[in-house]
Amino acid sequence: MTAGRPVVGVFALQGDVREHLRMLEAAGAAATPVRRSSELDVVDAMVIPGGESTTMHKLATVFELFEPLRQRLAAGMPALGTCAGMIMLADRIEGGIAGQQTLGGLDVVVRRNAFGRQVDSFESDVDFAPFDAPFHALFIRAPWVEKHGTGVEVLATVADGPAAGRIVAVRQDAVMATSFHPEITGDDRVHRYFVDLVRSIRGS
Repeated sequence: MTAGRPVVGVFALQGDVREHLRMLEAAGAAATPVRRSSELDVVDAMVIPGGESTTMHKLATVFELFEPLRQRLAAGMPALGTCAGMIMLADRIEGGIAGQQTLGGLDVVVRRNAFGRQVDSFESDVDFAPFDAPFHALFIRAPWVEKHGTGVEVLATVADGPAAGRIVAVRQDAVMATSFHPEITGDDRVHRYFVDLVRSIRGS
């Protein structure tokens, strides 16, 4: 904890790192990139950004960060995953490649590339339960939550269109994830919600 601000790390080996760092700082956190286990040791929480989940797994293994991250999550460290980060935090995935592993933390089945390829990227309002107004979300090769356990709270679903009703944000205790990319919008409500969650868990 830094001067009353939670220290939130961003997995920095691949993905939208700078965008998350900027949003977290605006939301009241002390944000820092994390590439090594020594950097992981000093954070109160982690963000796993959008990117490519199979590449994230490979790089985290090469940099000896995968197992330390998995252990911190199992010990209760708060985490936010966005897009590929949702896949990384899922206990189970559909549409993954052979040997693909996840960090776990969410009792969900996530379907990889559920909304289609890069050319099928789209924008849509989502009904985000903690917010008074819809969140305008950007989906890029996005997953969705196909199934979830009883301990998982559904935070957001797609409001309209062919994918209406699909689950695109969830929370289980200190771990939450979104299918979409809140870091590349001008709306910091998802990051503020997460930083407030970290503060409540850490008692600050």
